Amino acid sequence: MRKDPSESSDDGAAQQGASPGYGRVSSPYDLPTERFPSATPTSGSAGQGLPRTDDELDHGDARGAGLSTEQIPAYRQSASDVPDQPTQVIGATSGASLGSTAGDPSTDRLGEGDVKIGRGTLDLGLLALRLAVGGTALVHGLQKLTGLWNGPGLDGFEEVLVNAGFQQAKLLAMLGAIGEVAGGALLILGLVTPLAAASVLAVMINAWAFRQIAEPGLEYFAPSGTEYETLLGVCAGVIILTGPGRISLDGRRGWATRPFIGSFAALILGVAAGVCIWIFLNGANPLI
Repeated sequence: MRKDPSESSDDGAAQQGASPGYGRVSSPYDLPTERFPSATPTSGSAGQGLPRTDDELDHGDARGAGLSTEQIPAYRQSASDVPDQPTQVIGATSGASLGSTAGDPSTDRLGEGDVKIGRGTLDLGLLALRLAVGGTALVHGLQKLTGLWNGPGLDGFEEVLVNAGFQQAKLLAMLGAIGEVAGGALLILGLVTPLAAASVLAVMINAWAFRQIAEPGLEYFAPSGTEYETLLGVCAGVIILTGPGRISLDGRRGWATRPFIGSFAALILGVAAGVCIWIFLNGANPLI
């Protein structure tokens, strides 16, 4: 039986297409098994686009794709989490200047984001310091003013000042004795504390200079040195700079717990008063 010529040509083409290196070969990669959503949703696939911004990544895109990620809630401390105790308040978010409401119980409240800082034993320590300095100044002033505890009294104190080279010794004796008594008593009470401590400081500056000129050269150790006057004067200055604390009659005032300009001015006033009294009413050089 004779073959049709056309069939022979078709068989040749098939054999030629099946030869290696010729024609298209199928691959499993031609048909991907997973498709990623396109950046821009097509019709019929709304909400399937990829997130393009941080907001879309965190909260899902505006088209409702719902591609939100895990959110970590922020912690904010509330006023109920902090124990109620006498403290100063540092406003973290209120924007108020520090110290603008210090000492005012009506405004001493926690706002959102505020932090309470406790004073611990600071007020107790300031009370002890005030009692020691104020009590010492008080009893020495009473010795000079009234003659108690074998003190010299006003007449004896005036004579001491005359022998030390002071002018206006009678007036200075009265002012010095009253300054020590009043300053010591007010320090104990914690009342108008910067001025009380300034008066004690002024008296101690003159007492230091008086003690210094009594012995040649710079002396420090007792009984002929100046360590007592130095320590008492420095402690009075410290009380001015720190304030009397809350355990005092001044305790509700802002400068009692957070002193600043006023207390610094009181310190300068006390030093200036003591130095000027010595220079203009005595004039001796205590440093030689």
